[in-house]
Amino acid sequence: MKNTTVTFRQMKQNGEKISMLTAYDYSTAKLVDAAGINGILVGDSLGNVMLGYPDTVSVTMEDMIHHSAAVARGAENALVVTDMPFMSYQASVYDAVINAGRLMKEGRAQAVKLEGGRKVAEQIKAIVNADIPVMGHIGLTPQSINAFGGYKAQGRDLDSAKRLVDDALAVQEAGAFSVVLECVPAELAAYVTEKLDIPTIGIGGGAGTDGQILVYADMLAMFSDYKPKFVKHFANVGDVIKAGFAAYDEEVKAGTYPAEEHNYAIKAEILDEVKKTFG
Repeated sequence: MKNTTVTFRQMKQNGEKISMLTAYDYSTAKLVDAAGINGILVGDSLGNVMLGYPDTVSVTMEDMIHHSAAVARGAENALVVTDMPFMSYQASVYDAVINAGRLMKEGRAQAVKLEGGRKVAEQIKAIVNADIPVMGHIGLTPQSINAFGGYKAQGRDLDSAKRLVDDALAVQEAGAFSVVLECVPAELAAYVTEKLDIPTIGIGGGAGTDGQILVYADMLAMFSDYKPKFVKHFANVGDVIKAGFAAYDEEVKAGTYPAEEHNYAIKAEILDEVKKTFG
């Protein structure tokens, strides 16, 4: 059954947990979808995971559109949410609406996500007014990593905790259908979840949020550059892939692959005629 923004709201009302993972390509999207995951985020984390950038700041609209469209072709039931990259919405409300529209029209997204709280409430409201669903994102917002001075948990002192709650309320008031809480103390995330009518999706926010999201390459131990505190390895797929690559390399160099069963046949008389023709 197709997941929609209405599905997410109903799941919160019914006390059902929402599952989300990232995906950046058709094949992975099909696997995530087949597993029954409720939502797929085409995250700007593709900059780190897929493109080898040191951060998400370098990701472009063209990057996001390209990967979003691929994921949308593979996701039959999961809600596809696509990140708005750095500087696609911060400069003006006009830019925000135009770029959100491109992600929907060209990237085939079913919703967009943008980082920030009260300071981007006007953008959220305008995008929603253009009939484009918006997922908010507060707490640690990776596009602001240079302003934060590193990847640091947010909301741990009184001022930042109050600011986080205020941001959550502002995102809801602006019309977002849900909000991601990243690297936030579990108790604070649970409090925000109780305060909001819209679903909260945690990533490093404890079990008290309405749902969870992880980068698929993190939770499958495929991305080894670093491991955030909140990541659990649900399978060591990275080791399996490396073992498969190594086995392939060994057999190719030993001449044992391809074997007879992998070959296509040709009739002997045809091959003889070819050899007669060309010597």
